[in-house]
Amino acid sequence: MKIVVALDSFKGSLTAVQACDMVAHAIRSAVPGVEVVTKPMADGGEGTASVLMAAAGGQWIRRMVTGPLPDMEVEAGFVWMPDSNTALVEMATASGLPLLRPEQRNPLKTTTYGTGQLIRMAVDHGAKHILLAIGGSATVDGGVGAAMALGWKFLTKEKREIDFGGDQLRNVDRIVAPPDPLDATVEVLCDVDNPLCGEHGAARVYGPQKGATPEMVEQLDAGLTRLARVVKEQLGRDIACLPGAGAAGGLAAGAVAFMNARLVPGIDAIMSQTRLAEAVSGADWVVTGEGSFDEQSLHGKVVSGVMRVARAAGAKAAVCAGQVRLEPGTYRQAGIEAAVACMERGMELDYALAHSAELLDCAARRFARDYLCPQRRDAAG
Repeated sequence: MKIVVALDSFKGSLTAVQACDMVAHAIRSAVPGVEVVTKPMADGGEGTASVLMAAAGGQWIRRMVTGPLPDMEVEAGFVWMPDSNTALVEMATASGLPLLRPEQRNPLKTTTYGTGQLIRMAVDHGAKHILLAIGGSATVDGGVGAAMALGWKFLTKEKREIDFGGDQLRNVDRIVAPPDPLDATVEVLCDVDNPLCGEHGAARVYGPQKGATPEMVEQLDAGLTRLARVVKEQLGRDIACLPGAGAAGGLAAGAVAFMNARLVPGIDAIMSQTRLAEAVSGADWVVTGEGSFDEQSLHGKVVSGVMRVARAAGAKAAVCAGQVRLEPGTYRQAGIEAAVACMERGMELDYALAHSAELLDCAARRFARDYLCPQRRDAAG
């Protein structure tokens, strides 16, 4: 019997690598002799770099860059995969919200400049293909900071260059391209379809969690709207309503406008890089999962992507999750044979997070007992 374990992280408690290793260990203990292959997964959010290195190999290249605030310097880096001349840049390592204390969060001031520095450094290192993972940002600057690091200039009516931060977007009057375009293809790993501006845009949906007050949200949305208008007029790119352009405070939109990037589903890119389909070939079961298995899991997230690969290979699909919020009829109709929850009825979330490792181990053992060796369950009565 062959089992492939391909879980996402359990946010706030376990990385994808840890979760996969725990489930694999539990299955091997419960079913001696079974072949278990681990393929940690991500969809472009925080932790994507570690997932890619664990599942596909690669080298972490450390670099010092500007942090989310202009006066900060942080140690960040990128994953270098020399066989394909590919680098994965995880923007959260340079411009991420966890790099700031709560009182420092202010998307009027935060910038993606450090992310742009990483992209430039990756290209200088030899990258011809950039995968840009954009989850966990502290910014709402439309990717202008990153573009500035790549040589773009954003001028006011008085022909002065703007400063860093989302509050400067309202001053953009003219955009000047660098003399040498970026010599690499860029793919942005997205898991949302929010547009850049408006009710469902970057400022209104994601601004508050990055420290924006209601007044700041209006200011930021007005700035993004102005940026989109100038980009359309001067560069001929319509980024205002592009699905996914609002991801990472509009960094996705900026990548399209200033790096000629493509927006791609994050899980598809990671499954391709980690060769998940090859690993699943000949498998009897594929076990996936995440912190909360709910309706969103079936649409564009890790679970949906892994489930798709399992179905194509003729393997049964199962989910081990912190919480299972779907009825059996719903997930079975979607093609998932089994779903096992770590949290028991009435259990407090804080307790579950503090005991996530042992709870996941128990859940994986229950799955193995009930589905991989049902004869033992029947004999036990």
